[in-house]
Amino acid sequence: MNVLVFDIETVPDVATGRRLYDLDLADEDVAKVMVHRRREESGQEFLRHYQHRIVAISVLLRRADDLKVWSLGEESSPEEELIRRFFEGIERFSPTLVSWNGGGFDLPVLHYRALYHGVPCARYWDTGDADPAFRWNNYLGRYHARHTDVMDVLSGYQARATARLDEIATFLGFPGKQGHDGGEVFERYRNGELGFIRAYCETDVINTYLIFLRLEKMRGHLTPEAHADEERRLRETLTGPGQAHRTAFAAAWAEREA
Repeated sequence: MNVLVFDIETVPDVATGRRLYDLDLADEDVAKVMVHRRREESGQEFLRHYQHRIVAISVLLRRADDLKVWSLGEESSPEEELIRRFFEGIERFSPTLVSWNGGGFDLPVLHYRALYHGVPCARYWDTGDADPAFRWNNYLGRYHARHTDVMDVLSGYQARATARLDEIATFLGFPGKQGHDGGEVFERYRNGELGFIRAYCETDVINTYLIFLRLEKMRGHLTPEAHADEERRLRETLTGPGQAHRTAFAAAWAEREA
């Protein structure tokens, strides 16, 4: 197995907001103007993809006999470094990317932000010119497996059948987001709580991986025994030496199963 599960956390890109709307305001007020303009434009408050700035990228790498969960860079790392590290991993390992709504949100944001910072990744953008195998299975094709958007697959690629990660994780007996949601991220960021944001992002990655394993078993890609082995390996990773949020996730998982 060569799989990279990923998730990003973002805040409004207030620098872009200032340029777009010619503002000379504090960050919080610029963000409010951005949301207001978006509401006027479309009736929704969720900002356009290029107006998000990435503050955390968390990943789970399952490769050979290894399984590792971590957040890229350090709390102080600039956005460009996080994006560069993400694409360097793809360039190096060519993993199957796994996400929850990554095709609808995470990857488009990464595209725009990589464009902004000038971060290259020839392997990610290849559609068969460099590697013929990528012609029929690449990272950009919605129906290709090289990027498996678990939400998209489970919904049958139908917008009316999509669901939230937290709801499906809870539905399957996994811990889910444990009372938190993405709406907290900007306030937490303004309060300097990057550690919390990175931990929250990692729990999203773990939930996504658990659902992906269940999907792989359903599709016949994992036997029941192999599926049980993968879950056991993940438990051992979460309960080994590490941070408190991983141990708490493992405890909540065990409690729900009991």
